[in-house]
Amino acid sequence: MLRKLFLLAAAAAAAAVLGLAAFWFLTIPATVPASALGPHTPDLANGKTIFLAGGCSACHAVPMQEDSNRLGGGLGLVSKFGTFYAPNIFPDAKDGIGEWTEAQFVTAMTKGTSPEGEHLFPVFPYTSFQKIKSDDLRDLFAHIKTLPPVAGKVRDHKVPFPLNIRRMVGVWKLLYLDGEPFKSDPSESAQWNRGAYLVNCPAHCAECHSPRNVLGAIVLGKRFSGSPSGYATGGFPDITQPKLKNWSEANIAETLETGMTADGNRVGGPMVEVVRSTSQLSAEDRAAMAAYIKSLR
Repeated sequence: MLRKLFLLAAAAAAAAVLGLAAFWFLTIPATVPASALGPHTPDLANGKTIFLAGGCSACHAVPMQEDSNRLGGGLGLVSKFGTFYAPNIFPDAKDGIGEWTEAQFVTAMTKGTSPEGEHLFPVFPYTSFQKIKSDDLRDLFAHIKTLPPVAGKVRDHKVPFPLNIRRMVGVWKLLYLDGEPFKSDPSESAQWNRGAYLVNCPAHCAECHSPRNVLGAIVLGKRFSGSPSGYATGGFPDITQPKLKNWSEANIAETLETGMTADGNRVGGPMVEVVRSTSQLSAEDRAAMAAYIKSLR
């Protein structure tokens, strides 16, 4: 009997060790090596476009100040998983990303891995950013590097145990970070595809305007159908046609430019900062985004 119990205990211990080893291997933070990037001449104008489409200032600008390019971070994003503070993404060597390499930036944006080799929490929407074209990411990095460095250390996230164990994020990534690039739809127009790219990738509109499951991932069948809660007290509205059927493409483009809605109101909450960025996009890009949003069913 004792021998049998010993063998059972040994088998259980071996299974536990193998399970832990498998967990550790499968959740190794992924990186993009510099050798994978190849030569590239930065297009700063395009980098600024991606910056504006992404609404980087909406989260990363220092709260309560007028300069939307002051990307010192500090905004608190409150969720059921904890409170996350947007980091300083100025090119400051100590407090920002001034010492990041291009490969480290691309890694953070597409793999959700920090330069220190840790998983970034998915409140940073790399599930959308992973689909941004590599050249666009590199242009974005070049644009950010042109901004004046500003010091300022952001406080640590307030995430309860065990959610604060970053290695656990690796499991989340196995489930929800697919690594699939953006794919154009040949059956649609060039304008529609441009809008689909901007809305789904840099602008990451679905990240706020979609409901999430118990693990905090977007419910795929309900993308863009709104979220009653999120990183703001008022939630985020449904932007599909059942809700916006009376909005024209021109109405949507107008909202992205001025913040004025089709019913004569103005956008509020986080969308105010989003419009602050989209208003600086070209009219063609706003029209493309509007064409795609108008097609959402």
